[in-house]
Formats: sequence, C-alpha cells, structure tokens
Amino acid sequence: MADIRFAQTLEEIDKINAEDPNLESWQGKEYPKELLYSQRMSAMLQEFLPNASETLTLAARAQHIRRWSIPRDAYPMDRKGYLQWRTSLKKFHGDLASSIMEKQRYSDTEIQKVTDLINKRRLKTDEDAQALEDVICLVFLQYYFDDFILKHAGEEEKIISIVQKTWNKMSPKGHDAALKLKHSEKALKVIGKALAG
Repeated sequence: MADIRFAQTLEEIDKINAEDPNLESWQGKEYPKELLYSQRMSAMLQEFLPNASETLTLAARAQHIRRWSIPRDAYPMDRKGYLQWRTSLKKFHGDLASSIMEKQRYSDTEIQKVTDLINKRRLKTDEDAQALEDVICLVFLQYYFDDFILKHAGEEEKIISIVQKTWNKMSPKGHDAALKLKHSEKALKVIGKALAG
C-alpha cells in the first residue's frame, strides 16, 4: 500500500509539472520545463544517494512544482525582490507538495519533513537537507551551467562568484560528485578559476 501511495504521489507531481507551458529542448525533443527539471532532480538523487528516504525523494521531485505560477517579474527586479520571490516559491512548493501528500494519507511528520526540505530548513544540520542541496547544485552544474555562462557572457566575475557560492552550499561528497560531472571546456575553465580563488 505504501509503495502505491508513493508512486501515486510522484505521478501527481509529474502531472502538475507536465502542465508547464514553458518548453525546453533536450536531445531533440521538447519537454515541459519543470517536468524535465523534476526528472533530472530524481535521476541525480538516485545517482548521488541511491538509498535516499521516501521523503527526500518526494522533496527532490517537488522542488520546482508549478514554479511558473509565480514568475520572477511578479517581484521587483533587484536583489531584495529576488529574495522575496525565492521565499514565496519555497512556501508555494512546500504547500502544494503537502496538499498532495495529505490526499495520499501521509502522516503529519512525513509531510512536515518534505515541507522542511523544500524550504531548506536546517540545511547544515539535517543530512537529507544537505543531500537535497547537493543535488540541486549538481543538477545546475550538469544541465544549466553552460546556458548560465552564455547568458552572462562578459560577466566573468559574477559567474565565478556564483560558482563559489554554489560550492559553499555543498558537502565534501557533493564536491566530489561535481568534479566527476562531464563539463564543457568553458565550464571547466570557470570552475577552475572559482576554486582557485
């Protein structure tokens, strides 16, 4: 019964993310952006931590659930506005994941755990929270970093700073995994400069 509940919860998360009107091309095929992201999160978690708990697995899959509902430009386009946007998103994702889990009759403790993970609570003291942060960073470096470099061409200092901040969020195990990823030459160059600094 628990396995069915888990599968149905993942299915519901995917069903919602499949509604994303924003498409992303990958290997010659187009996918709803957040559906692709959530599947990348799950695959990376499986690789990084094969025995991940059920709650951590759900939190990883629901990390960006229905993210397009709260666009970045709904908040001021400055640092303060960005932080407000991120805070709103975390609460939104956590609440939506909670409502899905409630329907599947998860316990209050399990629901709270997923909500805490999505909201990045106890990041440096909770092993699951740190593992989720590692996976988020690994997915960024593996799938989105090259586009980020292109988007911010001519802003090398900014890119290096982002890599350093990303690195500081990760555990030693996360660092090892990041260095084993297949990076482009330009990404390797930037990562090398960031770590040297």
